[in-house]
Amino acid sequence: MYKNYIKRFLDIIISALVLVLFSWLYVILAILVRIKLGSPVLFKQPRPGKDEKVFNLYKFRTMTDARDKDGNLLPDEDRLPEFGKRLRATSLDELPEFLNILKGDMSFVGPRPLLVKYLPLYNEEQRHRHDVRPGLTGWAQVNGRNLLSWEDRFEKDVYYVRHVSFLFDLKIVFMTVAVVFGHRGISSGSDATMEAFTGTKPKDTDQGNS
Repeated sequence: MYKNYIKRFLDIIISALVLVLFSWLYVILAILVRIKLGSPVLFKQPRPGKDEKVFNLYKFRTMTDARDKDGNLLPDEDRLPEFGKRLRATSLDELPEFLNILKGDMSFVGPRPLLVKYLPLYNEEQRHRHDVRPGLTGWAQVNGRNLLSWEDRFEKDVYYVRHVSFLFDLKIVFMTVAVVFGHRGISSGSDATMEAFTGTKPKDTDQGNS
């Protein structure tokens, strides 16, 4: 009942309240992003959602369009100024995702929506992360976020899918508040963002003795 009906009802109520009550914050952030990072203010990118259906994810941009002398975009860490880092550290860049929640593309809690190009790389177990709507926050995000390996991250995503409940979602929400205020797991430890997923190598099997 919760997974199929109540969860979506709560998503609609929460996202609508956030968009109305914090409309002033959206305006302020949009102005600051325009001044400090340029336009467009919103970053839009296709992401796979429930049942791998692709939708456009909205976020406030955190990077500039700085390029080298040949016109190529600079590496992420060179295009991520201090203002962008603060937006990410406080997760304020993700506020526009409440629009995605209201539309039904996402849920408040669920596996984070990743890149479309990763879809062919998932194994059968990892693919189950798309059995539910992706979330603004999730079990992986409160247990290491970008500091986790891809395999650990997907394991936690699938665990969430198989244990969805109101109490579990409530636990993740409270843990998310602690993570955001503690500024933990924003970067992967070796890059400004998360390293690209290239697929999970199958485990070696024991061939045994002939």
